[in-house]
Amino acid sequence: MPIVVQKYGGSSVADVEKIRKVALRVKETRERGYQVVVVVSAMGDTTDELLALAKKVSPDPARRELDMLLTCGERISMALLSMALQELGVPAISFTGSQSGIITNDAHSQARIVEVRPYRIQDELEYGKVVIVAGYQGVSYKKEVTTLGRGGSDTTAVALAAALNAESCEIYSDVDGIFSADPRVVPEARKLETLSYDEMQELASAGAKVLNAQAVEFAKAKGIVILARTAHGQGRGTAVQEYVAPADTRVKGVTAEVEMAVLAASGAEVRLPELLEFLDARGVRGRALAFDGLLGREGRTFLAVPLQDVHGLDVLKRDVAARFGDAVSLQEEVGTVTAVGAGLNADWSYLRRALGVAEELGAKVHAVYTSPLQLTLLVDKAWLKPLTARLHREFLGT
Repeated sequence: MPIVVQKYGGSSVADVEKIRKVALRVKETRERGYQVVVVVSAMGDTTDELLALAKKVSPDPARRELDMLLTCGERISMALLSMALQELGVPAISFTGSQSGIITNDAHSQARIVEVRPYRIQDELEYGKVVIVAGYQGVSYKKEVTTLGRGGSDTTAVALAAALNAESCEIYSDVDGIFSADPRVVPEARKLETLSYDEMQELASAGAKVLNAQAVEFAKAKGIVILARTAHGQGRGTAVQEYVAPADTRVKGVTAEVEMAVLAASGAEVRLPELLEFLDARGVRGRALAFDGLLGREGRTFLAVPLQDVHGLDVLKRDVAARFGDAVSLQEEVGTVTAVGAGLNADWSYLRRALGVAEELGAKVHAVYTSPLQLTLLVDKAWLKPLTARLHREFLGT
């Protein structure tokens, strides 16, 4: 029997009634002749509530202990869904990440999967059971419980789909697929039927919350087609897969990153390798927005730092000030707006138009980042929503 991996996000299992609905969908899939592996996130806002609880104890919680705490959320979801399925007469069993054979490196809070040994899952599937797996977590080669960073349940699902040679990997959420922008910000946003791995990864890394960037990276490496669908209907969703980009240059989506800060460093006073080593030692990830130090000139460096996995921001600010003084500043009042598409920077027209739109709005552009698939503007957070809507209209129409 073919295997299907289904992942349900926190909003899809937010309460008992929704868990029962998920159980019915899983039962229907099984009755269509599939072996089913289900990956679940924590219920609703459980992860945020646990994180807030940890912050009451410590402003900068120890990452190992934080992993031990946060993994409880997914374990609640997996056990309740298993119970719901058994109430429907469907044999089911729940596993933690470590019981599922998900082996990671030892980077607490932002671990990466290095190997999957799904032997227990395969055994239970052979016994005719639905297997429910706690997403977002694994176990390191040191036998430590680890988490994969926010959105890591997507990565769990894709990794299991690859290891089990599944027919498909279905990611369920509240919306039917992936849109050209957040519909709450841009009402005229269009649902995309297909996206390439590269385009989806760029959108995810730039702030789109539909799929996890590491999950897309894993899917690309293993050739797994991801189907992003709604958990509350029968829509076709969006397929994320490998395909040849069309010859015309066009934008597929526009997204904004709100939960971020920017480290601005003076090249005259701070060696960039020293700053990067400082950030690596604290597990702070990010991407360069601008680096101006060519031709012997000492310029400035802007590093964008997503805050979703930075669990001690005040302590980070203190450490930056203690180590670098005024030479490095951490600014929270800025964010990024990013357009993504194949051939986006084949010429300067899109950048020219983006800068023109920002100027018309009166939004000051602090920095620009471009790649073959991405065009990013760094602006004050007050301009993120209007600039996203205007760039969507400029590049994709209404």
